Amino acid sequence: MATLDVQTLGKGTAGSVDLDPAVFEVRVRPHLFHAEVRRQLAGRRAGTHSTKNRAGVSGGGAKPYRQKGTGRARQGTTRAPQWAGGGAVFGPVPRSYEHKLPKKMRRAALRGALSQRLSEGAVTVVDDLTVENGKTRELVERLKGLGVGDRSVLIVLAEADPAVERSSRNLPWAKAIRAAGLNVYDVLRHSHLVLTRSGLDAVQVRLGDAKEGANS
Repeated sequence: MATLDVQTLGKGTAGSVDLDPAVFEVRVRPHLFHAEVRRQLAGRRAGTHSTKNRAGVSGGGAKPYRQKGTGRARQGTTRAPQWAGGGAVFGPVPRSYEHKLPKKMRRAALRGALSQRLSEGAVTVVDDLTVENGKTRELVERLKGLGVGDRSVLIVLAEADPAVERSSRNLPWAKAIRAAGLNVYDVLRHSHLVLTRSGLDAVQVRLGDAKEGANS
């Protein structure tokens, strides 16, 4: 079972915490990362693309020329697909790109992402992370004090913290997220994780499962 020191904002330690091996010491399976990230990004697509077919294009009500006697192919409307300005054939229509992934695969992917970050030494647990005035500068100072101010950081909180969440919005390399919304995409696109002690507890309660064991 891995153990991490719990850091304080005063550059000290406040004891240590044990990490659940069922969450932070599982086998890393990159193919699950691909499947879960693909599912997440597909769900974010608006799917509002659309084109007009021949029924939706205006005009073309009259026959362009008579049926016979011209030597040309018969035509019924100038809005047919082969005409300039005609309707599209099999064009995109509004649709949803969402697709499902089994819950066990999603959980395994998130556990694997957390385990990978731990194996890289990229997980920091802090006793408490407070930003009194909600200022971006103050959060940057806090992160520098924890030794992670020079890399992309994902801050994991147990509950909503408007001050921390607001102060992280102006930082393109930092993001604050609640434990309930922790996901594979955000874990993988940030090189370091900073979890509050309560946030770590919430993550382990959410993902911990003794039945599945450390190799799930």
